[in-house]
Amino acid sequence: MNSTFEQNRRAWDERVRRGEHHTESATRKELADPLAALDETGWLGPSVRGQRVLCLAAGGGKHGVLFALAGATVTVVDLSPAMLEQDRRMAAELNVSVRMIETTMTDLSMLADASFELVVQPVSTCYVPDVGVVYREVARVLAPGGLYISQHKQPASLQAEVQMRGAGYLLTEPYYRGGALPPILPGCLHREAGTVEFLHRWTELLGGLCRVGFVIEDLLEPRHGRTDAEPGSFAHRSAFLPPFVTLKARRTGSAAPRLWVPLG
Repeated sequence: MNSTFEQNRRAWDERVRRGEHHTESATRKELADPLAALDETGWLGPSVRGQRVLCLAAGGGKHGVLFALAGATVTVVDLSPAMLEQDRRMAAELNVSVRMIETTMTDLSMLADASFELVVQPVSTCYVPDVGVVYREVARVLAPGGLYISQHKQPASLQAEVQMRGAGYLLTEPYYRGGALPPILPGCLHREAGTVEFLHRWTELLGGLCRVGFVIEDLLEPRHGRTDAEPGSFAHRSAFLPPFVTLKARRTGSAAPRLWVPLG
């Protein structure tokens, strides 16, 4: 495991220990109606019963157990042992079956080709330098016609300062940057302190999906912003810089995707 993945694994283990944001397991309300909790967009249809679902980089005792309660056959992949331990605990408490694998989102070699009908990935591609590697692995394990629902941090949000300056939030990081983003101080909710993160441009986030055999069927920007919120807060900043985007993509074709090599 390289140093970036190792640092992110340690950071997320520590976040679990501290009970920080995005480490919360499913709530009672979510457990009472698991499909509704999973599918605010309405993209999953009336049922996922019997579907083979991969929850990618989605440990924490939420996505996996909710899909299992909704009747799916579930595999959860996560880098963090502590996040996966929450899945084990919740699955035992709820008496549901969830397969758990500790690995990076860039190495799904233990999973067979075309072995899932649905792959769901919450915000996490920011932790890998090349999102294209993730997309190729997802395309390989997803059956033709299968659905890939993923969330990603928007590039402009990662470019901008945390605190408001003057009338808005300044873009201080270059769009065409190389390497990891500078570290962030604790308390920032649009990034995770202690992790190594990377900015991915739209040509990588959207074009990269198309180049490995996906058709993008929909795109949503979850609304977190409020202009009347405290300046510098997550809600106020999100009114200027939407933090996330949610993509619905369909796997096309029957052959494994070819490696795409950029021309320039």
